[in-house]
Amino acid sequence: MNFNDLPLEAELLDGLQAMNFKEATPIQEKAIPLILDKKDIIACAQTGTGKTAAYLLPILNILCQRKHPEDKINALIMVPTRELALQIDQQLDAFAYFLPVTSVAVYGGGDGAIFSQQEKAMRSGVDVVIATPGRLISLLNMGKIDMSFVQFFVLDEADRMLEMGFVDDIMRIASYLPKQKQTLLFSATMAPKIRELARKTLIQPAEIHLATSKPADKIDQSAYVCYEAQKLALIKGIFASQALTRVIVFSSSKQKVKEIYHTFKRMHLKVASMHSDLEQAERETVMRNFKNGHIHILVATDIVARGIDIEDIQMVINYDVPHDAEDYVHRIGRTARAGGEGIAITFIAEKEQYKFGAIEKLIEKEVRKVPLPEELGEAPAYHPQPKKRHPRGKYPRKGFNKRPKKSVERTDNK
Repeated sequence: MNFNDLPLEAELLDGLQAMNFKEATPIQEKAIPLILDKKDIIACAQTGTGKTAAYLLPILNILCQRKHPEDKINALIMVPTRELALQIDQQLDAFAYFLPVTSVAVYGGGDGAIFSQQEKAMRSGVDVVIATPGRLISLLNMGKIDMSFVQFFVLDEADRMLEMGFVDDIMRIASYLPKQKQTLLFSATMAPKIRELARKTLIQPAEIHLATSKPADKIDQSAYVCYEAQKLALIKGIFASQALTRVIVFSSSKQKVKEIYHTFKRMHLKVASMHSDLEQAERETVMRNFKNGHIHILVATDIVARGIDIEDIQMVINYDVPHDAEDYVHRIGRTARAGGEGIAITFIAEKEQYKFGAIEKLIEKEVRKVPLPEELGEAPAYHPQPKKRHPRGKYPRKGFNKRPKKSVERTDNK
């Protein structure tokens, strides 16, 4: 469907045209008319499908059509990370280029000046607030922030927020909002906890289910079965043999991220790292340098696996198999976006084989295993099925014969 076929305001369509947005994605095609029809929705769609625009466009459209107080907060978008908050704020600015709509990203990790700026914006009134739960709770605790005019309440990456333990914060924030509002829940998965959250926050929602937990068809997936000690040499070989300029390397720990980063630095490659030890200003600088091409390789923990829209990623490498099978989809979903092509490589150590087997089961596909280079030596055999174990206490003891219970004849008359 073309965006011009949707009932959107001319100024909003002008912004889309300036961004070269022409065809709506499936989630946009399904969600936008329902939101314009003032329905609560619960939408399940994987990363990279355009769900941010699926809720931003109709919200902006309705704010343009409907009279709303200019000195109040009219829409609240909850997200799990500061990176996603900033990303959505940037997208909103682009969509609303020809519209009189204001927004602010509210997130933790900054200095006192940033906190004061966020507080001032919310107190004076801003059309759209994009916030992480922790920082918003801190601001609400200070009082004098009026949330009673909020018309739209969006929960983006709801499954990730629940995984991070934000459910109580979300319910507390919801208690500050008016009962009469439109609530939109977007999630990559539809676990029972998401259903429970939807039951508590949505009213007779329309449901949208797109194909989930499946990587894009144009991602060339492969894997190396290896020992943990072979991983560093393996990744050095990959980058020594070819010039790669748009790559994300994911690792499960910040210690490994730092080790991989220093390995690339010694190879004189343009690399940066992203992990929880970095200050907010440092993270923003890293993402900006990676987006504009000054950095060729980004080594990161899962902090950037979701919600960061970086175009033209050439390759994603999973240095470690992610703990959650769903996270594999989100990691490699950074490449082959908007119908493009991409490469995803995973290193599978012995202790990670069962986790990768769960991934293959989830995506309903056996990922191609590439032989290790000869100079790295032999690789372990791939046996993703867990070893069968006897229940605890059921192992027979050697030389022990269990005696049968003696039958006891009752002699009383009770």
